Amino acid sequence: MATPFTTYSLDQLRTRTSAKWRQYGPDVLPLWVAEMDSTIAPSVAEAVNAALTEGDTGYAHGDVYGEAFAEYSRRHWNLNVDPAYTLPVIDVIRGLTSVILELTEPGAPIVLTPPVYYPFAMIVGGTQRTVVNAPLTAEGRFDAESLEKAFSEAAALGKGGMVLISNPHNPGGAVHTREELTMLATLAAKHGIRILSDEIHAPLTMPGYTFISILDIPEAADAIVVTSASKSYNLAGLKAALIVTNPASSEFVRSMKSKYLEGPSHLGTIAHVAALHGGDQWLADVNKDIDRNRHLVTELVTTFLPGAKYTPVEATYLAWVDCRDLGLGDDPGQVFLEKGKVAFSSGHVFGPGGEGHIRVNMGTSPEILTEAFRRASLAL
Repeated sequence: MATPFTTYSLDQLRTRTSAKWRQYGPDVLPLWVAEMDSTIAPSVAEAVNAALTEGDTGYAHGDVYGEAFAEYSRRHWNLNVDPAYTLPVIDVIRGLTSVILELTEPGAPIVLTPPVYYPFAMIVGGTQRTVVNAPLTAEGRFDAESLEKAFSEAAALGKGGMVLISNPHNPGGAVHTREELTMLATLAAKHGIRILSDEIHAPLTMPGYTFISILDIPEAADAIVVTSASKSYNLAGLKAALIVTNPASSEFVRSMKSKYLEGPSHLGTIAHVAALHGGDQWLADVNKDIDRNRHLVTELVTTFLPGAKYTPVEATYLAWVDCRDLGLGDDPGQVFLEKGKVAFSSGHVFGPGGEGHIRVNMGTSPEILTEAFRRASLAL
C-alpha cells in the first residue's frame, strides 16, 4: 500500500517545478531543501480545490489560523494558546524578522545556537543586529556554559537582545527537553535576554520523544513563537505562518496588529487551517515514513559512507551526517554533488560546528534515499 512518501515515482517527481526539483539538472538527485516528496493531505486538497472552484481567492481575513492552531495545540501538546495573542504573517522568516525589528534596536545582540538553520544569521545581518554564538554540544544539545558566556557577552553590549532558537532543532533534529528549555529560560532571564522560538518542525516529532513549546515553560513567560503548518504538511508554496505569544506579551501583539500589513495569502490560510483541522491521519502516516527513513539512514551510512557518523533524529525529516572522518574537507556536500551527482545541504552554511557535515532530506521514498547514498559513495 502506497504511503505519502512512496506514492510518486522518480519520473513523476521530476515533473515538479518547485525549487527542490529545479535547482539542479536532471542528472542530479536532489535531497537538499526542506520539501517532501509526498502527497498532500486530503483535507488540504479538498479545501483549496473548493476555494478555487468557488472563486474564493481574495484577501485573508480574521483569526481563523490562530483559532485552528489553538485547537491543534490543545489536541496534540496539551498547550493552551489564546487566539487573541496570535498574529498571522506571511511566513516564518518574515515573522521572525518582524519580531526582531519590533523588539530590539539596531546593533542589538541576537544569540544563535549553531549549527542552526542558516537563514537565522541572514535575518540578524539583514536587520543590522549583532550575532552572538552559543554553540551546541557535540551531541547537538544546548550547552549551559556556552549559553551563559553568550548571554553575558550580549548583556555587556547594553542593548537588550534576544536568543533565537530552533525547537525542534534544525539541523540535527534534537527535541529540546523541558529541563533544557528551563535551563535556557533561566539563564536568559538572568541576563535580560528574551526568547524567540521557531517551532515549525514540532508536528514532526518522532515516537518516544515529546515536543515542549517554549510557551509551556513558566520561566519564559514573555517568549515568542513563530510557527507554521508549512513544513509538516508540505505547504511551502501556500504561504502562511503565525506569531504566537502568552498573555505576558499582549502589548507586543496589540502593537504588531496595529501596524503589521504583510499577512498570509488567503489560499495559504485556507490550506493551513484545513491541515490543522483535518490532517491528523495524513501527518501520522508521514511521521511513520520519516520514522522508517531515519533508521534506514543508519544502515545507509554504514553501508555506503563507512566512517561517517549519524544519530537518528528525534524530530524533522532532515538527517545530520558527520563526514569529517571521510577526508572530504569542510564541504563534503560539494564533493558529493560533483562526484556523485547527488545534492545534499552543505553543513558549513549552518554556522560554526557545521563544517564537514551534510544535511540530508529524508522526506522521500526509501528507494530514492538509498540511491542518494549509493551516489554519495562514488566520492570515496
